[in-house]
Amino acid sequence: MPHLPKSARYTLGEKIDVCLLETAEFLFSASYVPTSERFLFVRRAGAKLDLAKFFLQIAWEIKALDTKKYAMLSEKLDEIGRMLGGWIKQLLQKEIPPKGGIIT
Repeated sequence: MPHLPKSARYTLGEKIDVCLLETAEFLFSASYVPTSERFLFVRRAGAKLDLAKFFLQIAWEIKALDTKKYAMLSEKLDEIGRMLGGWIKQLLQKEIPPKGGIIT
């Protein structure tokens, strides 16, 4: 994240970037797996997105990210989260997810 000061760019910034990339990877994978396996990938994407939002909030709280940028990024991530929630809801209505699915 280039908008963070150097002291946070290679710690929190890198964590946020990795979480967002993993979110994208899980979503991409979800579009290619059979429907019966899709739920786990979408749930994992949601977990990674939540983790990115958590790290973003920490960056804002330690003032590594100003309020305006934090608000803009949070708004976008919340919108993505709502879309993911809708996808999860749709998948749950189609079939019950496998029991014991561990989110990594």
